[in-house]
Amino acid sequence: MHNPPYGKAPRYGGEYYYEERRRGGNCCVRCICCVYCFLFFMILVAAALVFYFYAYYDPKMPTYKFQSLDVKEFGYQPDFSVTADLIITMKADNPNKMIGFIYGEDSSINVTYSDSTICSGKVPAFHQGHKNTTIMQIELKGKSQFGSGLYEALQDNEKHGRIPLKIMVKVPVQVVLRDIKLRQINVFVNSTLIVNNLKPGQKPEIEDSKPTFKVKF
Repeated sequence: MHNPPYGKAPRYGGEYYYEERRRGGNCCVRCICCVYCFLFFMILVAAALVFYFYAYYDPKMPTYKFQSLDVKEFGYQPDFSVTADLIITMKADNPNKMIGFIYGEDSSINVTYSDSTICSGKVPAFHQGHKNTTIMQIELKGKSQFGSGLYEALQDNEKHGRIPLKIMVKVPVQVVLRDIKLRQINVFVNSTLIVNNLKPGQKPEIEDSKPTFKVKF
């Protein structure tokens, strides 16, 4: 066995793995870069579709307004119950040029006083077309049992000409883009009405708050 000359490193006859590990690391980096590029591309496509949708369809929220209240029946019973038969006139305005709405069957509308239901009914099912205003008259009936304190508070509010009523509406709505029907959603509308009286045959004056909306998919 001969010693290597002074100053020269011994020659190694084994295999080198350094370059292979380096190539593997570069492959992972390239893979991650491809994933990020794909995600960025998808975000751009989604943003372009949203921009196209808003630019082309110009969507606007429909508006709803309680126009009037007619009292057919309202009375206090000896057993602390209240009977009511009210007719609410409601205006639904669709300002969209290319978007319509289908209001479904499974709807409800309740009139409550201090979280106690006075009467209830249903919003009629109908298809509201583009640039359409629809006036609905909805009859609400009910007989509700009140506790003595709530019963007297309602009478006191009526005596002073300020009865706070809450209108709670739930209606299934399907959005229609031209002829394409999208998935049905549930729309909840709440509004507070202050009326000066609930005497049958008299048209009560109404102060209404701005309705609040909530959507559930």
